[in-house]
Amino acid sequence: NMADLPWEKVFTDPYLQSLIRLGLERNVDLQTALLKVQEARASLMTSRLSYLPSLTLAPQGGVSSFDKKQGSWSWSLPVSASWEIDLFGKLLNTKRAAKAALMQSEAYQQAVQTQVVAAIANYYFSLLMLDEQLQITETTSVLWAKNVETMKAMKEAAMVNEAGVVQSQANYHAVMASIADLKDQIRQVENSLSLLLRQAPQHIERGQLKKQHLPVILEAGVSVQLLAKRPDVKAAEMALAGTYYNANEARAAFYPSLTISGTYGWTNQAGNMILNPGKMIASALGSLTQPLFYRGANIARLKIAKAQQQEAMLSFEQAILNAGADVSDALSLYESAKQKSLQRTEQINALQKSVEYTQELLTLGTSTYLEVLTAQQSLLNAQLSGVSDRYQQLQAVVNLYHALGGGVK
Repeated sequence: NMADLPWEKVFTDPYLQSLIRLGLERNVDLQTALLKVQEARASLMTSRLSYLPSLTLAPQGGVSSFDKKQGSWSWSLPVSASWEIDLFGKLLNTKRAAKAALMQSEAYQQAVQTQVVAAIANYYFSLLMLDEQLQITETTSVLWAKNVETMKAMKEAAMVNEAGVVQSQANYHAVMASIADLKDQIRQVENSLSLLLRQAPQHIERGQLKKQHLPVILEAGVSVQLLAKRPDVKAAEMALAGTYYNANEARAAFYPSLTISGTYGWTNQAGNMILNPGKMIASALGSLTQPLFYRGANIARLKIAKAQQQEAMLSFEQAILNAGADVSDALSLYESAKQKSLQRTEQINALQKSVEYTQELLTLGTSTYLEVLTAQQSLLNAQLSGVSDRYQQLQAVVNLYHALGGGVK
């Protein structure tokens, strides 16, 4: 499916590719997600090391004197070791829960990365749409300025009245006002994109909307692939696995724990038996601990773990449903935008002819200035809507790639 494609194959505009690379390097949310992965890896390392014995070196030394006699030096150099044997899976489930947490954090990092790619692409295509609409509006303003002059000349020739001139002037000023609005929207989108890229607000270098190339076929793949590709589904699955291991760990707390400890080293503290500087010492001890007075706390802990497991199950099921809905919405948006684009092209062609015909009829005196102004306004609206339809197609591609779990190599 589309998620198997590198994002460079989907978003081929070189300006957009450079922005995405910059965003992947500098985005704050993505950098935070990478740090969370490092934290989870360290936690997993800690749980793995719990299988090994803990070693302690505790050298001691001192001097003592009795009844003002010469002081005697005593010292010991013991190495102590303690090892908990995992009889009932307490350490095993802790390690598995830490591994699930690591996989969850990695999935979260992928989700953030996918979101960053999609957000940058959407902002970029929004700028291209606004640029195209600004260009159309500015071109229309030039034509409408000429139309005002034409209306004034026709008034002098007694072909139209003052109302027609004033109405044409009002439409011209309305177009000029919309140009200011479009420029303001462009600046706001550039500022938002700059913030996403963690840089000061600035002009964004970009291409043109008409030069954007879409994938010929949008393949969503089979439904089960959503489970493998969607990072949020993967994260929800790992969260569910983590609660399962936490419940097993809570259950293991009801059973005894076996710990073996020992000491090995040298000392000169053995009473009258030791007259020379040092002798070897060694000891070993095994202890079996059964919890007695913590049963109520352990029961409560197990109930909490089971409740959290049910919560994670609900979240996992909802993540799957959300994935399917997102893909369906993106495909529907693309298809509707495609159909609208075809119809909009026919509409624009018809309105261009309508403007030409009404202007000719006005010159011949068989039409009114209101019909001309209405035709011109309808053509402008249709042209702006055509640009919006093209943007919706691009947005649908971004949404589908995001919904399928793409955005990474």
